[in-house]
Amino acid sequence: MSKFSILISIFLVSLFFSACSNDESTSDEGKSMLSTNEFLLTELDKMQYIVKKSPTGFTVKKAKGKVIILNIFATWCPPCQVEASHLASLQEKYKDSILILGVTIEDNIKNEKLQAFREKYNANYALVNSNENSRLVDAVARKLKIGKNFGIPLIAMYKDDVLINFYQGAVEEEFIESDIKKALGL
Repeated sequence: MSKFSILISIFLVSLFFSACSNDESTSDEGKSMLSTNEFLLTELDKMQYIVKKSPTGFTVKKAKGKVIILNIFATWCPPCQVEASHLASLQEKYKDSILILGVTIEDNIKNEKLQAFREKYNANYALVNSNENSRLVDAVARKLKIGKNFGIPLIAMYKDDVLINFYQGAVEEEFIESDIKKALGL
């Protein structure tokens, strides 16, 4: 093979690889991708929340300055059902200061079943039913260092990306409210 043929071959190969690699994204699709530390949750009413995991806790992009309550539950769980009414009461009382995200652990639950839970227990807070639920639940369990087989309901409460408290199992409304007040400086 002549030197000219080798140079042409090298040029064509380098041209091919430079055309295939794209360091700068020119499409909006790449910009809308979430990082591995972000979870896109869709509420029953189609409202979307982006929950972001950080080294110290979790935040929600649409809830800056609010107390974030991640309520991990199941519709069939009796303590979860009782706790739903407590959370509904707190949502009503502190609606401008807190964001409650009810995250079901049930895979492939139908929205109709979740809506029935909302109506039966007056769950006036965001109930999310997304493909990201189980990934978020795992991330919360790892962050709290409670393992994968934790008891439900589980509440993890954050303010400004910092864990305020967490409860595993049923808890009285007064305890949750006390932590909300402390987090809000009331």
